[in-house]
Amino acid sequence: MNCTQNRKIEQVTDQTLVIGMDIAKQKHFVAMVDARGRELKKRVPVLQSRAGFEQFYALIQEAMREFDKTEVIVGIEPTGHYWLNLAHFLEEKGIPLVMVNPMHVKRSKELDDNLPTKHDAKDALVIARLVKDGRFSYPRILHEVEAELRAGTTFRESLIKERNAVLNQMIRWLDQYFPEFVQVFPSFGKLALAVLEHTPFPMDMADQTIEGLMERYRQSEGLKCPQKPKIQKLIEVSRDSIGITEGQRMARTQIATLVRRYRQLEQEIAALTEELVALAQTTVEYEWLQTIPGLGDATMVELLSEIGSFQQYQDPRQLIK
Repeated sequence: MNCTQNRKIEQVTDQTLVIGMDIAKQKHFVAMVDARGRELKKRVPVLQSRAGFEQFYALIQEAMREFDKTEVIVGIEPTGHYWLNLAHFLEEKGIPLVMVNPMHVKRSKELDDNLPTKHDAKDALVIARLVKDGRFSYPRILHEVEAELRAGTTFRESLIKERNAVLNQMIRWLDQYFPEFVQVFPSFGKLALAVLEHTPFPMDMADQTIEGLMERYRQSEGLKCPQKPKIQKLIEVSRDSIGITEGQRMARTQIATLVRRYRQLEQEIAALTEELVALAQTTVEYEWLQTIPGLGDATMVELLSEIGSFQQYQDPRQLIK
């Protein structure tokens, strides 16, 4: 057993009320034990609401008086994002919160009754006993810039995921109606999007001149100088296209919608990234990361959103872990 484990065990004394909570979306279960793991009170539910949290706090105060405890520690098995509201509430009340490993909960439960079945009230007791043995870790509750960076980065990832989904739909559409398109445009730049906006089908280019198409594409947002060689090649491949010619009315509506959504997502991602970079630049850690060659702004934002302030780490190995 290492010294860190010893320090955790030493936090639980005879004067400590140990509480285990099984977290759920609407109703949590609470178990209370002493330093030896003996259950002190009947397990009770706690609602995920302000009233439920206040009742839980009152229950803690009552139990501390009843069993003559001067300290309290609450342990949870993190479930999704449902524990975050409780974590902030307990922080406001000055009650320490720790986390146990879900795998430890599963294995400890099977040791007790040899049943792998899921039961919230039973899990709460297992969690409490793991905490009194020092088998827990400390969660990092985010504040101010750290909280903004984490929320913004998570949202940015969801936008990127949505953009990639739209991109895949556009590729699938082209596979059906204009397979030769990718021979000219392997990626979706401004000109490729302009083509899909104005002339998405091979038949749209029939009897069209290069100059006429260039003029149409210039009407697209952000495109001033369309590349003439690419347009020439696109006209050539469109003549022998094997694209589907049926159902084009709805297909035209579909690709127009996809192009609009793709552009919108690109703009939203760019604007959000700019805002996140501005937030990151207010931290001293950003200045330090700038000294590392090859790190771009987006990468530094993601790093800071995950690791937070360097001041909370005592050893480089903590960052690696």
